[in-house]
Amino acid sequence: MKFHLMPGKGRGRTLAGTAAARGFTLVEVLAALVFMAIVIPVAMQGLSVASRAGELAGRRYQAGLVADRVLNEAIVTTNWIQSDLTGKTRQGHLEFEWTMRNEPWLEDRNVTSMRLLSVDVSFSAQGQKQQVTLSTLVDEEAGGLQTNSLNTL
Repeated sequence: MKFHLMPGKGRGRTLAGTAAARGFTLVEVLAALVFMAIVIPVAMQGLSVASRAGELAGRRYQAGLVADRVLNEAIVTTNWIQSDLTGKTRQGHLEFEWTMRNEPWLEDRNVTSMRLLSVDVSFSAQGQKQQVTLSTLVDEEAGGLQTNSLNTL
């Protein structure tokens, strides 16, 4: 409670009910608490979703690095000529399974020497199996030294 001097009354003190001197009422405090009870869980859910999306994006990026490395090694060592290859590799602290497929490229009927190499990298994130595929074209006659990249993530 505040006391203010009233103008023109000399030294006498009286209660002033001005809006600036008042505090919050119980209804205003309760309304603010209800508002916070609604906003905080929604904000926390949004942060959780953003965190999971960031984790999945990071793992997809690492899986893309694994696929790129496997494709490059297969082209340089000409292992891509063999039939389907599979394996497991570690990238950081995560383990990724990969499968390489070698298929004829049927998009251009005039070019028969091109092969489509695809690497499927699978990993587990958020309790679900996820997969990233990276593909490239290899010229069979050149021994795989000339490639045209068709990257799909």
